[in-house]
Amino acid sequence: MKSRPRARDLGLAIGALPPGPLNALTDVPGVRVGHVTLIAGDGPLVPGVGPIRTGVTAIRPHPGDVFREKVAACVHRLNGFGEVTNSEQVREMGVIETPILLTGTQNVPRVADAVLDWAFARDPEMGVTTWGPSPTVAECSDQYLSDVRGRHVRAEQVIAAIEGASSGPVAEGGVGGGTGMSCCEFKGGIGTSSRVVPAEAGGFTVGALVMSNFGRREHLVIDGVPVGRELQDWNPPLSQVPPERLGSSIIIVLATDAPLDPRQLERLSVRAGAGLARTGGLYSTSSGDFVIAFSTTNRIPHVPEAPVLAYRQMAESLLAGQNWPAAPAINHLFQAVIEATEEAILNSLFAAETMVGRDGHVRHALPIDETLGVLRRYGRDVRGPA
Repeated sequence: MKSRPRARDLGLAIGALPPGPLNALTDVPGVRVGHVTLIAGDGPLVPGVGPIRTGVTAIRPHPGDVFREKVAACVHRLNGFGEVTNSEQVREMGVIETPILLTGTQNVPRVADAVLDWAFARDPEMGVTTWGPSPTVAECSDQYLSDVRGRHVRAEQVIAAIEGASSGPVAEGGVGGGTGMSCCEFKGGIGTSSRVVPAEAGGFTVGALVMSNFGRREHLVIDGVPVGRELQDWNPPLSQVPPERLGSSIIIVLATDAPLDPRQLERLSVRAGAGLARTGGLYSTSSGDFVIAFSTTNRIPHVPEAPVLAYRQMAESLLAGQNWPAAPAINHLFQAVIEATEEAILNSLFAAETMVGRDGHVRHALPIDETLGVLRRYGRDVRGPA
């Protein structure tokens, strides 16, 4: 079966900065992504048993030992109706020391426990001569499509996602942690994108990966076009059942090879909210909207060799010889975050396929033909089906 197109495949070039070779989080050197998808059973919900539409996504900031060689990081709260485990420690210490895991809400404790199993198996000194790691696990609710009482993600699946994480293209849509997610009343899930800033700003790469589970159809905006409003009355053929108005969260993961400290990563994370807003996100009252950001360049050894460490840091003021109103180089990173986040969300929609879950609940895929028709009426030069 032919896979569904990404936004850029259809001529939607979001923003102005160029994407990296894969247009994915993995364009940032060293970053790896892995998924395990769990789909089983059909029909009425049997609490604790199924049907199952869930999974887990693992993001490794670099291929080495993240506990022994931590990365500068931050967790930013856009809206707090949700969970990122150990976020207070990340804010306090400014580092992440495990792979980042994305999953369904009720899976979080088991996923965090599995990360500890994985880490302890790799390092016999953890909890003996040094402290143990603090897992970073983020969630959105997949309750509309999946049995959540069963908490079906087990340790073996978490470990498989971590160990199977790769640096190549990233699967999108209803995969991994995004398996049971919804976006703007369509099928959502995992999406990713990247941007490369100009050479005069360092030539750095910014990547975004989202787990989209937010929004109302009428609020969906694609490349500035009110597509959701135009499709407000769309129903799939032979269907008169309107979609349930559930799903209101997003996790955004940002990675960059720019040498940023935690405060600067926080500044980037704030701009991710602008990318979410461009697609119609409202940070609604029951929405868990979080940004997890890290730099692969500034690494912090678990056991430093000296009391003072030296790191490079991105400049935030004008460069020598520049006069106002020239833009500081970090502004290019802000732009990259906004554009990559926006396109990652759109890719999560375009890539996702229709899914039937518990109790016959359906999340239909974004209708490509109808969406392209709306975009053309608004003057967008898109390609694909008529």
